[in-house]
Amino acid sequence: MNDETLPKVVMPRCPNRQLLKGQKALVTGASSGIGRAVAVYLAKEGADVVVNYVAGEEQAAAVVDEIAASGGRAMAIRADVSSEEQVRAMFRQMIDAYGTIDILVNNAGLQQDAPFDEMTLSQWNKVIGVNLTGQFLCAREAVREFKRRGVVPEVSCAAGKIISMSSVHEVIPWAGHVNYAASKGGVMLMTKSLAQEVAAYRIRVNSICPGAVRTPINTAAWETPEAYAELMKLIPYNRIGEPDYIARTTAWLVSDDADYIQGISLFVDGGMTLYPGFAVGG
Repeated sequence: MNDETLPKVVMPRCPNRQLLKGQKALVTGASSGIGRAVAVYLAKEGADVVVNYVAGEEQAAAVVDEIAASGGRAMAIRADVSSEEQVRAMFRQMIDAYGTIDILVNNAGLQQDAPFDEMTLSQWNKVIGVNLTGQFLCAREAVREFKRRGVVPEVSCAAGKIISMSSVHEVIPWAGHVNYAASKGGVMLMTKSLAQEVAAYRIRVNSICPGAVRTPINTAAWETPEAYAELMKLIPYNRIGEPDYIARTTAWLVSDDADYIQGISLFVDGGMTLYPGFAVGG
């Protein structure tokens, strides 16, 4: 029997299937920008969501209301991810309310830019504390719960999923932003090392690395036609990213459809990491 005579297997289409039905997700830094889009989209795919914020209580409440209006379940929890005590309290509150956690999206991040010789220790520590230490603290609490609970097959074929929101600047140097680039380089190797360590427990850990995305953190890069034109010199796909692009990627990467993916850095950047300056021969 050759391939032409074998019966064809047709996979059923399930247009109404929710990728994350019954799962519990925590998204840090979810009151605006990429975090907001991720929280809303995970809820759309069936997850119960915790919207973490450190400032902007009204914005966080608006995200919860948006999710609820669409039939989802969400709650807002204030916590500074760079504080061990506040992170532990946030996880206790989430587990008390939802019973467990299945998905952690380590999204909270910030910039405090300065020329290197003018950068203060406070600026360095603040960025490293939120962008890198914050991811460590949240991931540690999530891994503890994933190990305690193990795999629940009717929920997911993994014991838990962690997304580290990194950046193209985990590989692209960025003068004037040394603290930010250093934090994202640290996120990259923390993610890969953690993925290697916990894979045997069926815990998946991956990074998503956005390029230029239309969010409040980088308004100056896209708010005027002149700034946008300059930005396009860096993006071969010739358009800025939108938060929803990252949200959809996140939902897929934490779903069972992506179950065999472990320890990757997935660049969602319109080709920014393709060294566009060499497109015309360098």
